[in-house]
Parts: sequence; structure tokens; C-alpha cells
Amino acid sequence: MSTTTTATVAPAKANIGVYTNPEHDLWVADALPSQEDVESGASLAPGEITVAIKSTGICGSDVHFWHAGRIGPMIVTDTHILGHESSGVVIALHPAVKTHKLGDRVAIEPNIICNECEPCLTGRYNGCEKVLFRSTPPVPGLLRRYVNHPASWCHKIGDMSFEDGALLEPLSVALAGMQRAHITLGDSVLVCGAGPIGLVTLACVKAAGAEPIVITDIDEGRLAFAKEFCPSVRTMKVEFSDTPERFAERVVELAGGVQPAVVMECTGVESSISGAIHAAKFGGKVFVIGVGRPEIKVPFMRLSTREVDLQFQYRYANTWPRAIRLLQGKVLDLSKLVTHRFPLEDAVEAFGVAADAKKGGIKVMIQSLGEGEK
Repeated sequence: MSTTTTATVAPAKANIGVYTNPEHDLWVADALPSQEDVESGASLAPGEITVAIKSTGICGSDVHFWHAGRIGPMIVTDTHILGHESSGVVIALHPAVKTHKLGDRVAIEPNIICNECEPCLTGRYNGCEKVLFRSTPPVPGLLRRYVNHPASWCHKIGDMSFEDGALLEPLSVALAGMQRAHITLGDSVLVCGAGPIGLVTLACVKAAGAEPIVITDIDEGRLAFAKEFCPSVRTMKVEFSDTPERFAERVVELAGGVQPAVVMECTGVESSISGAIHAAKFGGKVFVIGVGRPEIKVPFMRLSTREVDLQFQYRYANTWPRAIRLLQGKVLDLSKLVTHRFPLEDAVEAFGVAADAKKGGIKVMIQSLGEGEK
């Protein structure tokens, strides 16, 4: 590789990463690029920069790859680095990169696309047929101290905090759903699931002017958090004994008799999707963001006779600039979602919190911050 611009301060620590494998182990160990390669820039390809990762959020998919070893056709078959919700600072760049400079604070959009297939050429690159998506096997993730990534997918965040920079990824998931669900001022909305994606979606639909908003979950603690996070939301604890019809009745009762115009389904659970379909108004929409089993049953005739549209989402495209504007302009404040913080060296403990709802974690951050950094 060509000689690269040298970082103003050589990396002081060795690179480490957070790994899992087909045996469902989880550990922290040495990772690439090496400390020496970061300092020399020898591992950088044309168009790449080296980012010193400062904050990374643990996603439910990270926990799923660890515990289950797969999500649908995406299977952990070897030693694998997790993480795809990251931000950091540029510490090296290839000479071909003219868009960034040393010291830029950036959030990493974790995909690398081919720019040749129809989805890419039509702007829907989340459907890229050859995509390399960080943390989706076999592509190594971002839970490392240093990462090489194409500069074009490293969005500048100015003086935004590294935590907010890491939250841009789950915000992008919610924004992609918002754009395609076409939620408008005054729409009645049901949000299924009060996990991180459900709560970010709740913030978005509130900012969009939805009313009334109901959010559901099986965990009372998460519903209490949702109420604190968005005081006007109406919360409903899902009972395992609820039929889809009873689920729908309870939602409508809680909304003062108003049936949801749009349901943002953030669990991917079959029973929740069925309940959402029964709750939606005639001509309404159920938009599924959550990821579930490879095959599920849905109440077909309810969809048909009520003309309820059922839509799905796969990741996001063209959302990061919009997400950055929303946080920089303080239209949204997602900082309360960060409940736990751990240094990179303690990542195994961090995953233990993220994987256990009883420990009260909403968004768990893994950090590699220097003195005074935030």
C-alpha cells in the first residue's frame, strides 16, 4: 500500500476486539489492524481511513449472534468480531482520501456496497446484492479499538458526543421505518416493543406529531422507562394469555377508542405481529422493523378484509445525514437511552447486562475514551 498520512499522535494501545464463535463463547483479544499497521498506515486500502473507535452500542443482533449463532441465513461459522453501532475519530487516512482529515469525529455507517447492482444504482443500497455489513458474518464488526473503513461511509459529526454518534445507527433504523410508513401529524400509532429500537421509534413518532401513541412490551420495567422517556405515551403490558383479538381490544381501549392508523412493530414476534394486524384500523398499516423467525403465521383474512398493509424493513439507506441533523438540531434527544457504560476491556460484562432484561439495560455502551473525551 502507499504511504499514508501519519496520525498526529501514534496509537498508544494495542488493538483489541470483542469476539464470538460457533460455540457461543465471548471474549476480548487482539485484533486487526495491528498497532504497528495503524501507525504506519500499511493496511489501508485506497479510499479508507483508520478510525479510533470511541463508543459502540450493543445491538440486539450482537447478542443474538452470540447466543444463537445466527440470524436467519446469516450464520457464525468461525471466530467473529461483533458490533456495528460505532463512532470515533480519524487517526490515519490513505493519500487518496480528500474528504476527511486527521482528528475528524465520525460515525461509521457499517455497510460497504458494490455500487453496481440495481438496488445500489437506484439508491436503495440496503438491498445491495454484494454488501459487506460490519458484524454480519463473515464480515468482522466494529467492536475494536481501531478499524479501517471506507471514508465515504464515515459521516462527520462535528462536536456531537461519541455516544450520540453511536446512537445514529439505531436512529437510522427507526428513520428508515418512519419514511416508508409515512406517519403524518395526528396519526394514531402503536409501537410494539419497548427495547432500544422501539424506544427510538417512539421518539421519532412523537416528534412527527403522532397522537395517541401506545407502546407495548412484556416487561414492566421497560414500559416504566418508556413512560419516563416519553411522558405522553400510553403503556400496555402484554399478557401471555392475550389472544390477538384481546391484544387489539386492549390497545384500542387504551387509546380512547382510536384504532391505530400505523403500527410500528419492533419485536418480530409472531403473536405481537398478529395482535398488531388485529389492532390496525381499516386501511391501516403494520410496519415490521423487528426481526423474527424465518417463518411465521399471520392472520391473512384479517389483513385482506380490513385492507391492512403489511410492510417490512431491511436495515436502512440514505438516513445518516438526516439522523445527524435531528440530533445536532436537538429535534431528538436520545441520551437517556444510554443506561450502562463499560470500557472495551470489560465488554464481556457489558454483554451480560445487554442480554439480561432484569439488569435494566436499555442501550449499553462500550467505550474506549481517552482522558477528557466524551
